[in-house]
Amino acid sequence: MKKAMMDALLGDDVYREDPTVSELENCMAACTGKDSALFVPSGTMGNLICVLGHCEHRGSEVLLGDQAHIFLYEQAGMAQLGGIQPHIIPTEPNGTFDVNEISARLRVEDVHCPRTTLICIENTQNVCGGKVVPCHWIDEVGSVAKSSGIPLHMDGARLMNAVIASGVSAARILQGCDTASICFSKGLGTPVGSVIVGPEDFMYKAIRLRKVLGGGMRQAGMLAAAALYALEHMVERLADDHKHAKLLAQAISETGSKNVTCQLADVHTNIVIVHLHPEALTPEQFCDRLSMVGEGEARVVGEEIIIRVLPWSTDSVRFVTHHDATFDDVQITIAKLKHIIGEIDLQEK
Repeated sequence: MKKAMMDALLGDDVYREDPTVSELENCMAACTGKDSALFVPSGTMGNLICVLGHCEHRGSEVLLGDQAHIFLYEQAGMAQLGGIQPHIIPTEPNGTFDVNEISARLRVEDVHCPRTTLICIENTQNVCGGKVVPCHWIDEVGSVAKSSGIPLHMDGARLMNAVIASGVSAARILQGCDTASICFSKGLGTPVGSVIVGPEDFMYKAIRLRKVLGGGMRQAGMLAAAALYALEHMVERLADDHKHAKLLAQAISETGSKNVTCQLADVHTNIVIVHLHPEALTPEQFCDRLSMVGEGEARVVGEEIIIRVLPWSTDSVRFVTHHDATFDDVQITIAKLKHIIGEIDLQEK
């Protein structure tokens, strides 16, 4: 990837003259079945550009799930910068929400009310543990959106994980969506970058919004080259990350612990949510224990390692597998996890 970056042909992408950026955008438009694409620095910017592009008037309203990344983790950018109001719908454990709730929450034309201007969905659904949302559900949401004259945007930060896990093409998944933001710097392993895909006429608005948000980059071909490399070499291997995540989940389940648990069926991609009994320890305590080497631990585990994971809720932590976590790394992680779970269970007796 670094060599591809160093060898990239460069131009000025602010003037739309960078050949490597153009190649990436053409490639992404083709593989997603959309007219056009635009390279942007981050997924958060990509989502914000799409929301602002669809909701051109202050006082607009966006329907989305209450566990959506756009709602929880993007600083309410739509409100800060666009004067746009989120209207949340309860998210189901599988990452979807009730399609009937869309129709129930659509605003009628009334001088007292905002106007529903956009619907947003997410695939895979991060907070729900990297769940792949079903294509038939996306189609249903798209059908309601189309019949209501409202565009549909997908936060597809981990779309390629959904493609590999489901065996369904990106173009088919996005068939009912008007726009999507797709990230290269997560499972695909690039240092920077996302791409927006959508209609040709939307992209001029997106270019203007990218510029005012500070996302116009000059010789961006070095970053686009990393993304092109990732599309060729990193997509299919996401299956390894998914396999490793299932190995972790299975190993935790097989301990039989009541204090540290994991549902194997909930692991669709490369995210594993591990639940902790509240009387045993907190997520922060569990993460701290994983990030240290206990006395005599190396004799049991086989070597001294630390595991870095993220507290996820009041009673859970999140594990994420990726390119740099090899099969051997997963095996030694499992050994350490079993050792620590044994410690926790012994303390509870």
